[in-house]
Amino acid sequence: MKLEADSPTKIVYIPGQPPTLTLRRCKLEVIRDGRTEEHVFDREVVTVGAAADNDLVIADDDTVSRQHCRIFLEGDHFMIRDLDSTNGTFVDRVRVREAWLRPEQEVLIGKTTLRFSAVDQRVRIVPSERDRYGEIIGRDRKMREIYAILEKIAPTDATVVIEGETGTGKEVVARTIHQQSRRRDGPFMVFDCGAVPENLIESELFGHEKGSFTGAVATRQGVFEMADGGTVFLDELGELALELQPKLLRVLEQREVKRVGGARPIKVDVRVVAATNRDLEAEVRAGRFREDLFYRLSVVRVLLPPLRERKEDIELLVRHFLRTGQFNRTRDGGRRVQRVSREALDRLLAYDWPGNVRELHNVIERAVSFCEGESIEVHDLPDHVARARGRVSEAVAGASAETPALSEGSGRSPVVSGPFKDAKEAWIASFEREYIEHLLRKNNFNISHAAREADIDRKYFRKLMRKYGLGGAAASEEGEED
Repeated sequence: MKLEADSPTKIVYIPGQPPTLTLRRCKLEVIRDGRTEEHVFDREVVTVGAAADNDLVIADDDTVSRQHCRIFLEGDHFMIRDLDSTNGTFVDRVRVREAWLRPEQEVLIGKTTLRFSAVDQRVRIVPSERDRYGEIIGRDRKMREIYAILEKIAPTDATVVIEGETGTGKEVVARTIHQQSRRRDGPFMVFDCGAVPENLIESELFGHEKGSFTGAVATRQGVFEMADGGTVFLDELGELALELQPKLLRVLEQREVKRVGGARPIKVDVRVVAATNRDLEAEVRAGRFREDLFYRLSVVRVLLPPLRERKEDIELLVRHFLRTGQFNRTRDGGRRVQRVSREALDRLLAYDWPGNVRELHNVIERAVSFCEGESIEVHDLPDHVARARGRVSEAVAGASAETPALSEGSGRSPVVSGPFKDAKEAWIASFEREYIEHLLRKNNFNISHAAREADIDRKYFRKLMRKYGLGGAAASEEGEED
């Protein structure tokens, strides 16, 4: 888990003490005729006005506009913004268009007085006793701390950024957050920011009007409109083009979208969960990601540990894959493979899993297809896993930067017995995997850079990654030089 000091939701670690989670909420007191009505909101954007679709509805004051003002988090503090109301928004008797709010400050809208304060709820993070939460599997302490955090934030509308290496299960976490929220009956829309051509991203996200560009033969809703009442999951957020980031910021601040070619903003009620395998703070410093969008998104940041740091979960995950995977089903719905042998499990535990949980899933699926009995044996595993002795990382790291081919001392050379054709294919497969894995590590898992160094087409490079379970579906594909 990773939360910065200027994040409105914080996790604090003190040596020798359990970590604590701080949830920041907005409290508004409506003062009328000496009476006070208290309203506490667990979202980072609160709209106030006379219309029924506001978060705080002031229906008995005809001097309050339908959409009067908005209160939202900006970094670690709340700000109020007037929404072109008829009678204005006043802070300390001064009419404002936008102003910072301090605790116990009074705001006048029409004839109604509001008293603002920020409420911080501090909760000790006690690791959960369960070994799964929703669709997330794991009993490692780090995972059980994540369960405890998700139990607190999932029922809220807080924006969440999930960070972690390729294949750690970020989409599974996002889907679980949705399923455990009040929006569980609403849509869960997934948008991969790195998989859509840049010239189509705006239309896909926000929709377009008929005739707004060549090929727009009909009006089309975007992802945010289609997710109304539910959750939008923005996968690989770090790939979003810089020029589109202000438009995403507008959605987060105002909860409205404007279609390409459209003039009328459309209100949307969505929760945003995002994921990235990039360091967004470094992207902000490099000027590739907007600082204001970073702070708007980083209400809660959750860092998923790589599989190599929670190897005690491997056996649990393998059992789960064998129990639930469609690849392990017979025609009558039974299970083809029942278990993994002790020796095969030892090899799985010895391997470093650069592709994380996704790679483990791919390896088990492959092993089931090769398995002829009820138990997965060592010879059913891919060669690079079957030969693991806890030194796979060292073998890869020790390969020559110029010649990352197989070496006699690597311990990974395939068996040369059997027909020539089979032995040759085994050698080629072993070489291909080590070569691709080496280039990915050398280029920080950036597909574009690795493919360029290999002097092969990026699509073919991705194909090889999928072939050897290296998590190519979610790896970075930045086309620019860092």
